[in-house]
Amino acid sequence: MAIEAPLSSYKKKNTLIIAAVLIGIGAWFAYDGYKNQDFIKKHTVDGVADSTLAFNRKAPPFMIGAGILIGVYFVLIKGKKIIADESQLTCGKVKVAYDAIEKINKTHFDKKGFFIVTYSQDGQSKTLKLSDRTYDNLGAVLDQIVSKIS
Repeated sequence: MAIEAPLSSYKKKNTLIIAAVLIGIGAWFAYDGYKNQDFIKKHTVDGVADSTLAFNRKAPPFMIGAGILIGVYFVLIKGKKIIADESQLTCGKVKVAYDAIEKINKTHFDKKGFFIVTYSQDGQSKTLKLSDRTYDNLGAVLDQIVSKIS
């Protein structure tokens, strides 16, 4: 039976919140920089925009663009999950057979919520850090890995 650890609600919500805040602040700055006449009058000295008005005119495209990129990133990662089945651990494109696992460092799992899997692949030793801030149900995945390598 395969055990799945989907992307955590923490990661999903925070990604969406960051995207919304960037787009919202970018729109607000664009409004203040181009439409709000009181703001423009207050921050114009001798016909020249001061640093606040200049920032409010230059920053919005970057903020809105960053918000859109983070939204696209969310769409790309929202279905990501870890699968621990009978023969291997799958994390995205990384597939680790249980017999390739050298060690599991679960020292910080109880307090900080992450564990590190060290495995060998193509003659090299590699590590995979799995955190409960990124994935839900990691405790069950860790139990599955430990039971398979013991």
